[in-house]
Amino acid sequence: MPIRVYKRTSAGRRNASVNTHVEVTKTRPEKSLLAPLPKSGGRNHSGKITSRGIGGGVKKMYRLIDFKRKDRDGIVGTVAGVEYDPNRSCHIALITYADGVKRYIPCPQGLKDGMTVLSSSDAQIEPSPGNAMPLRFIPTGLEVHCIELQPGRGAKIGRSAGCACKLSNKEGDFATLVLPSGEVRRVPIDCRATVGGVGNGDHRLRVLGKAGLTRLMGRRPITRGVAKSHHAHPLGGGSGRSKGNRPLCGPTGVHSKGGNTRNRKQYSSKLIVRRRVSKRYGQKK
Repeated sequence: MPIRVYKRTSAGRRNASVNTHVEVTKTRPEKSLLAPLPKSGGRNHSGKITSRGIGGGVKKMYRLIDFKRKDRDGIVGTVAGVEYDPNRSCHIALITYADGVKRYIPCPQGLKDGMTVLSSSDAQIEPSPGNAMPLRFIPTGLEVHCIELQPGRGAKIGRSAGCACKLSNKEGDFATLVLPSGEVRRVPIDCRATVGGVGNGDHRLRVLGKAGLTRLMGRRPITRGVAKSHHAHPLGGGSGRSKGNRPLCGPTGVHSKGGNTRNRKQYSSKLIVRRRVSKRYGQKK
């Protein structure tokens, strides 16, 4: 049982649940693939806070993930273990290649110790979970993850726990993908993708249950906009709790729920066939 609910022995345990990480088989990370991860506290290079609600949290090292896998073409890799990564929602798999090189990759569903993975730039390998190849050689109808948006730039979408994108169509120089959000997007057909879906799909079912675990994750409390002064927030001020009959927003006025936040002038916007629909307001993003 990946998600475990304990007895209500305390106030903090009453509404909490724990992910048992049954897929994890290796507890200590590979030292050669670790890098320092300094904390910013939400501050930029000038020391000013540009991201609210960031601070504290436990110390952790960054795991170097191979999102390109281009220089490993044709070299068989064996799964040495599945590890927990504190920096992302999915688990990571330590791959030991035939030439002795070790790399981390996001662990797909069903990948276990001793199994082999392979990366290729042509159609020489079969589309089994964990194998990476251009979308050109992946049969339509399969689920893929760790997808590039530009050939050779590394995986950008489909990297979180339980994420799986469906390859629905290939036409000309583009492949059509159906994302978990419902968005339909075209991607250059020479972009690489990994077959299968990302593991640890029960990550979204965990309930923290108390504020202390949120603080350990590096998230600080945030004051409500309606409780601030009129000069500190667009929703602040006044002698009551009214929000001024305007949509919810942040301190800079950007809509926080249901509003359009994507720049319509982005180059990649023309590759979106159908935008995702907000479940809360039924609006297209």
